[in-house]
Amino acid sequence: MCVALTRVHAGAGGQAPQYAPAVRLHRLARRASRRSPRPVRGAPLRVIRAPALAALAALAAPAALAALAALATSALALAGCGSSSSSSSSSPVSTSSSSSSSSAAGAPSSSSSTTGSPSSASSTSAAATPAPAVAELPAAERPGLSQFPPAAARSLQQLGKLVNASLDLGAATGTFTPGTRRFAFALTNSAGRFVYAPTAVYIAATPSSPATGPYLAPADPMGVLAQYRSKQNAGPGGIQAIYAASLPMPRAGTYSVLSLTRTPKGLVGAPGEVAVAASSPIPDVGQRPPAIATDTAATVHGDTALLTTRLPPEQMASVSFNQVLGKRPIALLFSTPQLCISRICGPVTDVAVQLQQQFGSRVTFIHQEVYVDNQPSRGLRPQLTAFHLRTEPWLFAINRRGIIVARLEGAFGTTELRRALVAALR
Repeated sequence: MCVALTRVHAGAGGQAPQYAPAVRLHRLARRASRRSPRPVRGAPLRVIRAPALAALAALAAPAALAALAALATSALALAGCGSSSSSSSSSPVSTSSSSSSSSAAGAPSSSSSTTGSPSSASSTSAAATPAPAVAELPAAERPGLSQFPPAAARSLQQLGKLVNASLDLGAATGTFTPGTRRFAFALTNSAGRFVYAPTAVYIAATPSSPATGPYLAPADPMGVLAQYRSKQNAGPGGIQAIYAASLPMPRAGTYSVLSLTRTPKGLVGAPGEVAVAASSPIPDVGQRPPAIATDTAATVHGDTALLTTRLPPEQMASVSFNQVLGKRPIALLFSTPQLCISRICGPVTDVAVQLQQQFGSRVTFIHQEVYVDNQPSRGLRPQLTAFHLRTEPWLFAINRRGIIVARLEGAFGTTELRRALVAALR
């Protein structure tokens, strides 16, 4: 059996790619926990669903490649509230799409409904969250090369013939430029239930060209201890972990990818295609970030609700970013736990809060909210525009010399953040 690839189109500046067809994250939450649908703004994390096991070999034909978008039955947003991308769905179900135009500060379009509290729905839907389709998270955290077939000059078409079922792949990262890049993603089955098992990724210029891999994609747990869990902690569909692999993307263009997951019933596959832009204005590893002035208690006149939407408030605004840049290691997090309708920002902010207890004496943690006065209709705060960000969450780890040493886009867990903090301390 084999797997068909779906196509991803690059967004402006290498950020927030567009997927054809697209259905927002609330589709997953609604399908998985039967909660009421909520509007979701654009996001880089999408699930790319292929039709059940279409013939991958047929994709080598130009006509099939031209029809690639039509083969996908849905795409599902998982992270990165506030994308500038617009999306549409070819399925008959209605969806919320974000406009690339904005009323203020170049922000993504929003409505007053985004100021509602997703946490209230989270508490009621938590009990209804379905169990994972494959629950082998400890093994998923430690995949081994011996569990996956070598590429051995085979194409993705040929590798796709090794699988006996297909999954949906939701990419948590949407900003790619040439180099070795973090490709983070989630895996779900056709019923929207998450899959956690040893996973690796293969990449190729086209489905029919020789692939490289396997590149191990260990699952990174997103759970935290109870004392660090906020009211906005419930992730979409009850997500427990995010996969991430480092993939070679030597030049701008599109690359086909295929994840293989080793389950008790054999290999299952999830296909996709990644768009790599020639450049991006977003500060990258090895660069010095803009010396922005982040909000503190003084700048908001003691109004904690303007500093953070997290409930309860975290303590990550004691000093402005520009006051410590080049003097101390920094973990700079852009997120909005309460207004992030995709509900990834709450879990990743909680991950940062937990690790702050371990690293806080050596690393300055700074959390920057996203919208002016926490009102989406007023646009993005200037700190995000200075970093050229139109999605969130984003985490930048900066060493004491003022150089970015790690950059995490979208969803991440405790392992990746801990690795970034250790790099900042070197």
